[in-house]
Amino acid sequence: MKRVVVTGLGAISPLGRTAADSWKRARAGANGVGYISRFDASQYYSRVAGEVKDYDPLEYFDRRDLRKYDPYIQFALIAAEDAYRDSGLAEAKLDPTRCGVYIGSGIGGISNIEKNVIRLLERGPSRVSPFFLPATIANLASGNVSIRYGMKGPNLANVTACATSTHSIGESFRIIQMGDADIMVAGGAEYPITPLGVAGFSIMRALSSRNDAPERASRPFDLERDGFVIAEGAAVVVLESLESALKRNALIYAEVSGYGYTGDAFHMTAPDPEADGAVRTMEMAIRDAGITTSQIDYINAHGTSTPLNDKTESLGIRKLFGEHADHLAISSTKSMTGHMLGATGAMEFVFTTMALKEGFVPPTINLENPDPECDLNYTPGKGVERELTHALTNSFGFGGTNGALVVSRFMAD
Repeated sequence: MKRVVVTGLGAISPLGRTAADSWKRARAGANGVGYISRFDASQYYSRVAGEVKDYDPLEYFDRRDLRKYDPYIQFALIAAEDAYRDSGLAEAKLDPTRCGVYIGSGIGGISNIEKNVIRLLERGPSRVSPFFLPATIANLASGNVSIRYGMKGPNLANVTACATSTHSIGESFRIIQMGDADIMVAGGAEYPITPLGVAGFSIMRALSSRNDAPERASRPFDLERDGFVIAEGAAVVVLESLESALKRNALIYAEVSGYGYTGDAFHMTAPDPEADGAVRTMEMAIRDAGITTSQIDYINAHGTSTPLNDKTESLGIRKLFGEHADHLAISSTKSMTGHMLGATGAMEFVFTTMALKEGFVPPTINLENPDPECDLNYTPGKGVERELTHALTNSFGFGGTNGALVVSRFMAD
């Protein structure tokens, strides 16, 4: 099978408008969480979120295009442009039939659904926008990115909750490995900070209610964590066969070397308390990479800041890695971005790739009172320099869907 490398990184996130800016702030342990500013959230159980700061879509799109693009699609296009430019694809001579797109979303265009339901009820069916469906459905991020760059290879989108973009990258990895494409633009996009989106998660009591101190609300593995912080944005990466990358003399950030995916078959929203699915996912990805657990140096944890998830993920890591678990560097970058739902796996893939490239483990901020049931090295407060060869990034979603990727420092031989 073909080797697959990472040649482009793109993002728009609560930490920055590009992948480079997001990583720079993650390295520094910056906080991207604050009060919800987009609507009056005073009646909500949770009033904190990771918003893309001062976002004005007219900086990127004209008014005509904005009728066709839900904000989740806008974010996907912005992140894809960042990755496309970073990879040097704009200057390359490509066979468009060998280039594909695989960008998913957890809940797609919920803001357009809200807007058009209100129009329908208040003004009748003739007032529903003709762009309502094209601006809403979950494969239109992939569709619009492929149209923009003329990519005629595989064009796909998956919806696997908070594991969406980890699966997007993993499936793209397989597509290139099998020789069905040379280049895949892959990732996820999300725009869930809407009245309905926040209400839905609030009523489940899934979100943090630390409304008096939003900057301290996302606190993975801390004893006082009380739920995740909803966040938005997109992350998109360019994956490429090694032959293709070498042929065009592309910058290679890292190599994708393993992919795992399993199901818990346990509960709609809660993880298996024995971490069975999580363990098998990590184990599959490491086996697929052709390495052993003792060769993993760093894990970018799913680390949502919910009481159950963090405890279960820690248990799963300890079960799988045994004594080596105490030698692992771990961090949850959601402590800084919040939880970007379907985009979060790709965002964490970007951070994991940069961690390998720069030999730097980003921190878990707000980890002040460690939970005794979360007893690993989560890199609290401040990032650390460390030579890294192999890293793992985890994602777990509602419905008991799990995904893990192994990213490795690129070595020519």
